[in-house]
Amino acid sequence: MTKQSSPKIIVVKFGGSSLADHERMLKAAMAVVNESKKGTKIAVVVSAMGKTTDQLLATAKNTSNGKLQKHELDDILSMGERTSIRLFAAALRNNGADACYFDPMDDKWPIITDNDFQNANPIVKECEKNISQTVLPLVEKGTIPVIAGFIGKTKDGKITTLGRGGSDTTAFLMGQGINANQIVLVTDADGIMSSDPKLIAQPKLLPTINVNTLVGLADSGAKFIHSKALKYKPKNIDVKVMSNKLDDLSRPGTIITDGLATELDAEIAHETPVAEITVVGEELSKNPQVITQIVEKVKENSMLIGMSMNTNSIIVYVPQTENITSLFNRIHEITVNNKETIAMAVKKDLVFIKTSGVGLEETQGIIGRISEDLRLNGINISGILTITSSILLFVDWNEKEKALKLIKNALKAH
Repeated sequence: MTKQSSPKIIVVKFGGSSLADHERMLKAAMAVVNESKKGTKIAVVVSAMGKTTDQLLATAKNTSNGKLQKHELDDILSMGERTSIRLFAAALRNNGADACYFDPMDDKWPIITDNDFQNANPIVKECEKNISQTVLPLVEKGTIPVIAGFIGKTKDGKITTLGRGGSDTTAFLMGQGINANQIVLVTDADGIMSSDPKLIAQPKLLPTINVNTLVGLADSGAKFIHSKALKYKPKNIDVKVMSNKLDDLSRPGTIITDGLATELDAEIAHETPVAEITVVGEELSKNPQVITQIVEKVKENSMLIGMSMNTNSIIVYVPQTENITSLFNRIHEITVNNKETIAMAVKKDLVFIKTSGVGLEETQGIIGRISEDLRLNGINISGILTITSSILLFVDWNEKEKALKLIKNALKAH
């Protein structure tokens, strides 16, 4: 006899647009029921119906003259999700499924957070332990637990909300806690698109995307999944983003792979010294051909580590190889042969230090803190670039160990 494989375990999260009215909620519930009939073990995370949270927020602020304390407001805002879990669990039971719900007032509520009301942070290890002890046994026996997304509770019992992307955060924590095979995020989009459908007429559906790529889009303002939620995505569990127009949870969407480094850290990102080449001119940005020539020449002779530009200048950072002088001469030739460019300057013997971590862009004052610590210790920053949860710094090569230590200490201080 062959050994039977274990049943598939999934977490399904329904956003507010998927639960906006009774018809959509029933459709969502039936999708769960039908998937359960296939033998799949399921835990469900739900948001508030439609725009309920926005309406609660507006009503609370308008009736209290803005005098509500944050923990009081979180208690009010939680009512949207707390209503959804009751309605969704009832819909599952009325259609033949064994279902229950988890309310933050329950003794066995699993999502425990810090006291940062309105934007609380889950205490991950405690959440995972609680989920494995209270949610997993229900899932394993075939009961479908319905958990309120977006909501947490402090150790002393006060309700918190998790901020932007809060329901996705709940789903990711659930997936890790029950060791799910997949986490499914049901949205009003077909999946993750190549651009915002509200801005671009015909964006393409991305079949897969690495979470490290996705966080760059999230940090740039794209409304896919908030970067705060993405840092809780389990590395070993794929996430599928699919449309609520589909009534079958096994239908395709976009698969998000891999996981993120969640701790802020710094490293020397290139093992040898780096050179900085600056070309200045007048209205350089009006002639993209000059910029293309410079970049192409770098690629022919070396590699491009970093680049920045403004109206009148372009700066490129390249490895300082033995034949670097040849590259200097080639870029100088471009400089003197174009009317938009005037002169070239070079700075050698720099170290490339990369600071990264999810949520770096939300860590207020971090660039100022790093810059000030380096200044106070006599280390000049030759260049600084920021992009997708990372800060790229270039300082004197001889100061590399001292600079790295100072940057790491600045990160720990936050």
